[in-house]
Amino acid sequence: MSPEALSELISAIAHDLVAQGKAGDLTDDLIPSVDKLTVMRPKDRAHGDWASNIAMQLAKKAGMKPRDLAEPFAAALAEAEGVKSVEVAGPGFINITLDSASAAAVVDKVLAEGAAFGRNGHLGGETLNLEFVSANPTGPIHIGGTRWAAVGDSMARVLEANGATVVREYYFNDHGEQINRFAKSLVAAWAEANNLGEAGYQTETPCDGYKGAYINEIAARVQAEAESDGVDLTALAHQDQGLNDDGEPLGEADTEVREEFRKRAVPMMFDEIQKSMKDFRVNFDVWFHENSLYADGKVDAAIEELKSRGDIFDKDGATWFESTKHGDDKDRVIIKSNGEFAYFAADIAYYWDKRHRAENPADVAIYMLGADHHGYIGRMMAMCAAFGDEPGKNMQILIGQLVNVMKDGKPVRMSKRAGNVVTIDDLVEAVGVDAARYSLARTDYNTPVDIDLDLLASHTNENPVYYVQYAHARACNVDRNAADAGITHEGADLALLDTEADGEVLAALAQWPALLSLAGDLRAPHRVAHYLEDLAATYHKWYNVERVVPMALTDPEERQDDAAREALRIAKNPEPARAAARLKLNDAVRIVIAAGLDLLGVEAPERM
Repeated sequence: MSPEALSELISAIAHDLVAQGKAGDLTDDLIPSVDKLTVMRPKDRAHGDWASNIAMQLAKKAGMKPRDLAEPFAAALAEAEGVKSVEVAGPGFINITLDSASAAAVVDKVLAEGAAFGRNGHLGGETLNLEFVSANPTGPIHIGGTRWAAVGDSMARVLEANGATVVREYYFNDHGEQINRFAKSLVAAWAEANNLGEAGYQTETPCDGYKGAYINEIAARVQAEAESDGVDLTALAHQDQGLNDDGEPLGEADTEVREEFRKRAVPMMFDEIQKSMKDFRVNFDVWFHENSLYADGKVDAAIEELKSRGDIFDKDGATWFESTKHGDDKDRVIIKSNGEFAYFAADIAYYWDKRHRAENPADVAIYMLGADHHGYIGRMMAMCAAFGDEPGKNMQILIGQLVNVMKDGKPVRMSKRAGNVVTIDDLVEAVGVDAARYSLARTDYNTPVDIDLDLLASHTNENPVYYVQYAHARACNVDRNAADAGITHEGADLALLDTEADGEVLAALAQWPALLSLAGDLRAPHRVAHYLEDLAATYHKWYNVERVVPMALTDPEERQDDAAREALRIAKNPEPARAAARLKLNDAVRIVIAAGLDLLGVEAPERM
């Protein structure tokens, strides 16, 4: 019997007690829904398999003492099929012990459902647009974006496992000043590589520009591509070279040359980012370009929509969004006095587009933003409310914290390619995709995380991803050994899974469905990783004390007393029905670990 089944049983008993007049002043409408009736695993195994605080939850509503209400609950539970014993403890806890067959029923359920075990549809019926990473196309994805890639994709997988329709979306900031700075940086790198400084061209990276070996690489690729297309950048630069409005040399080839670099380099960065994401096992459904919001008139349309709702006003020659009407700390400029759009104008249009696009419009728009975007929450939620939506429901904003990369006990601050940051490719090269994804997804995104490269590259139990993957590989090895010994599932008697170690594994498996549901509700994929580590630890302990393939007992063991010898025989030399049952248990663990790792985008190796 699973925790979910026990919750349903407890709910039914509560309604029966009301009908029988045994629950004081309690009425049916005061009984919480089944999902609110928590069944817990006792910390002390001696207290039973599961515990419920239902009597303590309902005692005040019933006008009874918790223990007095717990007694009829316990009596009804004790009569249920599959329940071995029930006791009332402390102020009113109800401790439940299942019979072996009932506790082990989870094994057959896992084997029957396979990777679908624990999956459910409780988040079905809504489309969730999950936007994450969304790094500017001006350089490689840094470690913060890498964290969002791991967390975001894992979150999408967890939400889908709970029945949600998820649209994974990447937003390219390809409009505005950052693209101009990128182009200027490339022109400077190209000019320096071609010794054009003496001819008056700027060869130093602009103070607000981008640096790193990747700038030189992209500049060289642009030059090669242009030459292949018959475009002579040097000749074009000489043609551009002239005087600005102050009579000074332009120096940076400010017109056609920069445009050549912009139009060729930005797609190159798009391609590089897309490749990095694919190599990191992250596949997006939508690659959205900010520039399209302007090109398609969506910015103007969204502003007109807010104007029709009375939330736009003009002041000091600029156009403002009256966000204070909706809880923001100040109103926001959306069109500057010089006629240029403020950055927030695109945010307004982008949200409106997500909610109303023709294909897969979002019921819920989830934004995953970096720690430096915390100040954006107020204006974003105000904009959501201005459109008539519910902040926190239709729009959800998740703020991630910083990542520190460590090696040899010291922070890693330099990248061979990016110059001053660690990139996604740096991390993957150092530890591999599995370790990179797992280490970044296993920590709550709300907290900073330290990534220890030495630990993640090690094959020790201290390395969490190795520890979990090794449990799966070990279970696969048990299967191979069992096959060699001729042991199959045939003839298995799950009631023989009655040792303490068996019980701990069974309980761990039974908790997976509830854990998966909670991880979806809380947008918390790190809970999946923590569960896998707990399951792996429980399995490793079971593996060390129980055997599937019988082993011969040595003479010293034979000379023990009868009880000790029998316990040892059960553990190390099980009869066929028990060995087959343990093989089933082993395979159930293997299935759940593989399914959990898949939700984190991590492989489940069969050998290590």
